[in-house]
Amino acid sequence: MLLSAQNKHGDKIISFACAQCIKTRQNETGFILSVLRQLFHQLSLLLSLCFSSSSVQGAEFTHMPDNITVLEGDSVTLRCQIDEEVTHKAWLNRSNIMFTGRDKWTLDKRVTLLNNNSSDFSIHISKVQVTDEGPYTCTFQANNKPRLTHVYLIVQVPARIVNISKDVSVNEGENVNLFCLAVGRPEPTVTWKVHKYGLLSDGEFLDITEIKRQQAADYECVTHNGVAPADQRKVRVTVNYPPIITDVKNMPAHLGKTVILRCEAMAVPAATFEWYRDDHRPVESDNNLRVKHEKTRSLLLFSNVTEKHFGNYTCFASNRLGTSNASMLLFRKAVRLLIPYQTKFPVNLNGGLKGIEWQSCTGLFTTTTSMSTE
Repeated sequence: MLLSAQNKHGDKIISFACAQCIKTRQNETGFILSVLRQLFHQLSLLLSLCFSSSSVQGAEFTHMPDNITVLEGDSVTLRCQIDEEVTHKAWLNRSNIMFTGRDKWTLDKRVTLLNNNSSDFSIHISKVQVTDEGPYTCTFQANNKPRLTHVYLIVQVPARIVNISKDVSVNEGENVNLFCLAVGRPEPTVTWKVHKYGLLSDGEFLDITEIKRQQAADYECVTHNGVAPADQRKVRVTVNYPPIITDVKNMPAHLGKTVILRCEAMAVPAATFEWYRDDHRPVESDNNLRVKHEKTRSLLLFSNVTEKHFGNYTCFASNRLGTSNASMLLFRKAVRLLIPYQTKFPVNLNGGLKGIEWQSCTGLFTTTTSMSTE
């Protein structure tokens, strides 16, 4: 295998042939030794290409962790500390040379050499990106033998919803399909829930078959991967259905008094109301009658009931999906007449005296009179 190196001016420095790799042995131990020898040999050749012949004092690796975890956008320092005499040192990312001594080979401005002295050969990566994830190797050559240590940089990304269904309006009985797409490292979980029902489904997709009006709600998608607080967004599902009148009743009334007829209806979209008399005439407001429409109901407000107001009234509630109606009666309230009367019956008075008690009723008042018979 022919290898070559160039300096920063583009001049070819050296070309040479690499010796044939050691033959793989039959047993497992021989295979492992062979792989290690090939790795050390390639590193030795690489170092001889990358560095000048001047020696550098100090180069040890304090034991680096196997993995370093960092959030996307944060900064990280990869430390390589030194305590023995070496000739060459370098930082590599996968097979890419980043630094050889003080010389920077990478074009990435986010990567800098923190220290290059007899005790520290550490690098710093700012604004870490997902593409920075991978193995990093700090290597040096001491006594003509390559030394190296590895660290694997893990880049975590908070879970984030990147696409979700828009608010949807459907008719009762139709099918509803919602989606919620999320990204993150590690892979985030996605769940759907409704506060009044709790957890509905795990996964990015939620399918509702033949939806009912009671299932109209804000459906919340929640995604998390343990890196940062969960991300959540809502989809409003509106279920349309025709009006159903829920509150009607006959009402008695006195002449000259006030009374209210009510017609209440459940509907989506909201119903519009109309009133008709028993002779099918539309009810209209006048000096003694006012029609008042509210969001879910309509009222007939009688301020001074007259004979002409008594009769049957029909309420119609309508929307684009249908119509419902109900009738109610406004009738004259019966008057209870009180007939004057007078009764007497024997009673025991104080002190054991015998007597008679008279009780009289005229109008709304009752009086009682007692007298002795002894």
